[in-house]
Amino acid sequence: MPLNLKEEKILNSIIVASENDPNKPEFPPDDPRFPATPTYQIKVPGFSNVWLKDESINPTGTHKDRMAWEMVVTYKQLLKAKANGSIKKLPQFSIISSGSAANAIQQMFKKYNLPNLKALLDFRVDKRIKNSLEKIGCEIFETDLSKQMLSAEDILKLTNNSDGIDITSDDSLGPYSIFYDWLSYEILNQNADYVFVPYGTGNLYENIVNIAVKESKNLLFHDKRLKVPAASIKKSHFLGATTNNPLTEADKLYSSHLPFVHFDTHWIKLAVKNGYIGNESNVYNTQEKFFEKAMIVAKEINITCEPSGIAGLALMLQMSEHLPKNKKMLIINTGQTKLS
Repeated sequence: MPLNLKEEKILNSIIVASENDPNKPEFPPDDPRFPATPTYQIKVPGFSNVWLKDESINPTGTHKDRMAWEMVVTYKQLLKAKANGSIKKLPQFSIISSGSAANAIQQMFKKYNLPNLKALLDFRVDKRIKNSLEKIGCEIFETDLSKQMLSAEDILKLTNNSDGIDITSDDSLGPYSIFYDWLSYEILNQNADYVFVPYGTGNLYENIVNIAVKESKNLLFHDKRLKVPAASIKKSHFLGATTNNPLTEADKLYSSHLPFVHFDTHWIKLAVKNGYIGNESNVYNTQEKFFEKAMIVAKEINITCEPSGIAGLALMLQMSEHLPKNKKMLIINTGQTKLS
């Protein structure tokens, strides 16, 4: 079915300069650059070489803006599919969200005149988050997310979207979808000894480690975005910071039934065993008192963040007695959501 005039306009407005040319970046869409966000040195007591990758400067305040852009790019492919007759109409997307992802995606969809996002929230979510999402056009649905694990089919049913696409799992978009590939290369290019990453859904950590392993394994051909020797990746330790505390202040990191988490202890141990990444790479449970300490440090040096976003610093502080104080530490600050 041919595109109507509105759809033609949307298709032409979505500009993707390249998939992996660092000289032709694609994000942020209004001012593409690589790297897209800054990395700068910060002062942390007891350490001499700590750096912060700051995703808080993104349009809605978190790294989820990068995922939101990838959803717009996905719609570009769907528009092309409609134009060539592969599909009859544009589907709506559904997602489980605690607020950050739904906010970023809907803001991006609104910018490009795309179908509104269907967001499935836990019924206990802060009403300010719900009202803010409704204000920008999200279609809101609520359920008790603590009861059971939800499949993609469950999510579509609960959001009244039987003909749509669930994007809670990137698998719904194909097994090779990567939301954070550009960010992963920005991180690898810092050539840090230790990289501390918040671990909620696992998408960001998984993307970083997958790309690290890919580049570490490859002897001849490397992505053009990689600016450091691939051999150096083998010495980098990738540490994910999570929590199993249902009352945690780092609420974006905890879910009693977190769907589609891809982290596989055996897989990461195998990557370590094969020497592709540093031997301390793993996902670590982070104690609540260290989230509090991380927020104190962050406030003192004017970092815009929330406990979930600065979880990497919390884990570094928790492990401080066992870490070499002069090695390069890279903290990934995923930011703090800016609600409308």
